[in-house]
Amino acid sequence: MPIRRLEFETMLLTRHAHLFNAPARRASRGLDRSAYVLLSRIEIEGPMSIAQLSAAFGLDSSTLSRQTSAMLRAGVVERIPDPDGGIARKFSITDEGRRRLTEDRRRNAEALARILSEWTADDVADFTALLHRFNEDIERLEGRPWPRP
Repeated sequence: MPIRRLEFETMLLTRHAHLFNAPARRASRGLDRSAYVLLSRIEIEGPMSIAQLSAAFGLDSSTLSRQTSAMLRAGVVERIPDPDGGIARKFSITDEGRRRLTEDRRRNAEALARILSEWTADDVADFTALLHRFNEDIERLEGRPWPRP
C-alpha cells in the first residue's frame, strides 16, 4: 500500500534528518533544532513576540519561553521593543545568531549535496517540488502557513 510505504519512509526521513549532520553540529557549537527553526522563522518575518511565535508554531508560551530563554543565554537572539510600537517586546536575531544560522545552513546544504551527489539535477528539482507541495499541504491542514523567502 503506497500510504504505508510513505509513512515508513517519512519515519526514516525524520530519523535521518535528525542525525545526518549531528556530529558536525556538536563539534562546532551548532544550533539545536528548536533554535534553528525559531531563528529561521524570525529571519523571514522579522522580530516576533512570544504570542506571535505561539501562533506561528502552535506551541504554548511556556515552551517558547524556555526555548527563547536558552537562545538569549546563547546570544543568538535579543529582546527589543516592538518596532511597530506595540507593548510586547520582541525577539530579534543577533549578529551571532545570524552567523550561526548561516553556518548551520551551509553544513546542512553540504550534507544534502553529499547525499544527493549521484542524483540528476532534474531528480533534485522534482524531489524539491514534491517536498514543497507536501509541506504546503501540511501547513494548509494545520492552518499555519510557513512564509518562504
